[in-house]
Amino acid sequence: MLKKEQESANRPDNTAFTQQRLPAWQPMLSAGIVIPGFVLIGLAFIGIGVALFVTSRSIQVLELDYTGVEQNSPCYKCSDSDAKNCACTLDFSINRLFEGPVFFYYGLSNYFQNYRSYGASKDDDQLSGDLEHFTSPSDTCDPYRYDSSDKPIVPCGLVANSMFNDTFKLYQIVTGGKKQVPFDGKGIAWWTDYNVKYRNPSVVPLKNAFNGTVKPIFWSKPAYELDPTDPANNGFINQDFLVWMRRAALPDFRKLYRRITEGDYAKGLPVGNYSLEIAYNYPVLSFDGRKKVVLSNVSWMGGKNEFLGIAYLVIGSMCIVMSIVMLIVYAKFKFPDEE
Repeated sequence: MLKKEQESANRPDNTAFTQQRLPAWQPMLSAGIVIPGFVLIGLAFIGIGVALFVTSRSIQVLELDYTGVEQNSPCYKCSDSDAKNCACTLDFSINRLFEGPVFFYYGLSNYFQNYRSYGASKDDDQLSGDLEHFTSPSDTCDPYRYDSSDKPIVPCGLVANSMFNDTFKLYQIVTGGKKQVPFDGKGIAWWTDYNVKYRNPSVVPLKNAFNGTVKPIFWSKPAYELDPTDPANNGFINQDFLVWMRRAALPDFRKLYRRITEGDYAKGLPVGNYSLEIAYNYPVLSFDGRKKVVLSNVSWMGGKNEFLGIAYLVIGSMCIVMSIVMLIVYAKFKFPDEE
């Protein structure tokens, strides 16, 4: 008797929801639905694929390798590990208007920013402006936590220490000399990185927050002097620093360096000869890497990416082929049964 009472107490209520008696709809898939569905999906994918592929082909991209491995490269002299404060110049021509806005990237190859130990080598509390972590960095920053004099490194860690430090100046060759192409370096980092993730300590002047600390070993200047032309673009919210700290997922990547959107070049780079002056500082030959600069514009779909359009075309074509195969099979085995 007691057992029956317990079973009654544990029994769900006799409602349509608890007893799973709610009305439901289940599609009845038939050839008349599946075959036209595959055709429509295939046509839609092919249309999208054609639009993506044509748009991607219209995007202009110019890549210039300046690693300096080849002896005939203008940057060959700078690839020597003993070369200090070396500069080289790349000359190139544009045969048709390079429509703006133009984005200027630097690219690295065979560089694995996605290694777990590399990505974890930073102090998030320090990068958010916590002064306690200025004097006592997290042990995740090892081996770039303290210098040889046991002074704390700010910012610490592998990621910050390996920050890209080549610089570029672009000139258009005009009659009588060279005309510098203005670069716009504002807003090149992610909004969340600039406004949320990375913060400077609330100390004025900013330099005082770094008292008793040292700059990363491979840096030429401290964080509070990264941009001498703009005091607001220093410390952990420096745009170039933020771009570098946003790690790449693949070993071959490019990162935004500047935009060309101002002055006579707001509509793009006109036809003509150009000269790119490079301050060659970043070593890559030790890990068989390569360096390049990339000039590119964008469209409504983003940067140049022919794979996406080809993928849509392939999937759409497969849907059309499958619909034809199903129609043949259905006509062969089903039509006689319906007569």
